Parts: sequence; structure tokens; C-alpha cells
Amino acid sequence: MQIEDVDRVIEMAWEDRTPFDAIAFQFGLSEKEVIVLMRTHLKQSSWKRWRKRVQGRGTKHQAKRVFTVGRHRCSRQRGISNNKVT
Repeated sequence: MQIEDVDRVIEMAWEDRTPFDAIAFQFGLSEKEVIVLMRTHLKQSSWKRWRKRVQGRGTKHQAKRVFTVGRHRCSRQRGISNNKVT
């Protein structure tokens, strides 16, 4: 995986409304693989903050999402190359 891809996965993982399914679709990484990637590429304090934030968050899991309208999209989404989700 290239450094640009790792940076994008980290960015998507930090976004509250980007589900792990979108990361899996675009990069082929499961939720567990994203967790390992985040653990290895973040400082320990950032890692702990991210895990606390993500655990139990319904918006990170497609099946737990309660909204169907109003999908949030990153302002830089169009400018990102090879973005298959848009």
C-alpha cells in the first residue's frame, strides 16, 4: 500500500460518517485491518483517542446507521484520485 493510500485510509477512519464498509470497498481492508493500520501509524495518544471515539459509534458501521438521507461527503472527495466510492 502506498503512503498516499495509507494517509487516505487514516483520513477516512477519522471521519465520523465514513463507514468501515466504504474503506473495505475502496481499499480492500477489513475493520480489523484498519484498526491495525491505525495502531501502527498513529501516536499512542492519537490511537487511544480514535479507538475511544470509534467504539460503539453507529455511523462507522453500515448496518447500524439510522439515517438514509443527508450523506456527508468530504470537501476534498472529488480531488482524490482513484476514489471509487464517489
